[in-house]
Amino acid sequence: MEYVKLGNTGLDVSKLCLGCMSFGVAERWLHPWVLNEERTRPIIKKALEAGINFFDTANVYSDGTSEEIVGRALNDYANRDEVVLATKVFFPMHDGPNGSGLSRKAILSEIDNSLKRLGTDYVDLYIIHRWDYDTPIEETMEALHEVVKSGKARYIGASAMHAWQFQKALHVAEKNGWTRFVSMQNHLNLIYREEEREMLPLCREEKIAVTPYSPLASGRLTRDWSETTHRSETDQIQKSKYDATAEADRLVVERVAAIAEKRGVPRIHIALAWLLQKETVAAPIIGATKISHLEDAVGALSIKLSPEEINLLEEPYVPHQIVGFK
Repeated sequence: MEYVKLGNTGLDVSKLCLGCMSFGVAERWLHPWVLNEERTRPIIKKALEAGINFFDTANVYSDGTSEEIVGRALNDYANRDEVVLATKVFFPMHDGPNGSGLSRKAILSEIDNSLKRLGTDYVDLYIIHRWDYDTPIEETMEALHEVVKSGKARYIGASAMHAWQFQKALHVAEKNGWTRFVSMQNHLNLIYREEEREMLPLCREEKIAVTPYSPLASGRLTRDWSETTHRSETDQIQKSKYDATAEADRLVVERVAAIAEKRGVPRIHIALAWLLQKETVAAPIIGATKISHLEDAVGALSIKLSPEEINLLEEPYVPHQIVGFK
C-alpha cells in the first residue's frame, strides 16, 4: 500500500479509502444490496491486511447501522491510532424540524450520536455531507470548529457542493480563525468529470485533498455494457446519476475495456489509475461487496497510464448535467 498526506496536513492516509455505504442493515436503508455484519467483517479485515487505513462512512448510511458495524469491526481488528476514520452529517436522522441539516444543534448532537455508534472517542475526519441552504455557513463553521477543539474530530471535510459554496466556507473559516476544511469528497470518474471545471482547480489552489466518491460510476466502468448486477438493477440513485447520459458514456466505457484488454488487467485498474494520476486526488473512495472487488482495487496502484492512454480515455467525454447536489 502507498500512503499520501491528506491535503495540507500531516495526516497519512492510504491511497485508497474503503467506502462503507455498502455495509449495514438493508431493511433500514434505501439500498437492498447492502451487506449485513457477517458479510461485512471479512471485507474490512481484508482491507486492513492490504494496508488500507482510511475508512469512510456516514450517520445516514443504513440509519446508523453502517457506523455500528464498521466501528465494531475496526475495534476488533485494528489499532485505533493507525486508523483514519471518517463519517458525515447532514441528512435526516430522525423526524422533526431539527432532525437534519448543519445547524449548531444538529452538528453537536450528531457528532455525539456517531461517536457512540462507532464506539470511539473521536473521528479523524468529520464531513458535511451536503450544503445546508437553511443555515448560515458561519453557524456551521463555528460549530465544526468547536467539534475539533473539543477533541471529537481531528479534521473536517466537505462533500458534494458548488465550488463557490466551498470557497465561501473556506473564507468564513479563515476570516474568523476557525478550523478549515482539509478535504473535498466529490463526484468524479471517467463518465462524470464536471468537477474538473471549477472544484478541482480550487482544491489545487487551496491545497485541499480530493477524495472522490463513485470512482467506478457504480460499477459501470468495470463491466460490459450489457451486463447487469443486483445493484445496477435496484440502485435508484445510480440510475438517477447515469441513465440520462448512458449512450454518450458508452464510448468511454468501451475505451476503458480496450485499454484494460491490451494491458491484460481488470478494467477497474484503468478507471482507478486515471483518477489516481490526477494531481489533487488523494484517495478515491472505493466500495466493495466482495473480497475480489477490494483486491482488484489495490492492484490499480501499480498501473501508470501513458499520456496517450489518458487522452484516449478522456477524448469522448461530453458535458453532463450536474448531479449529486443542488
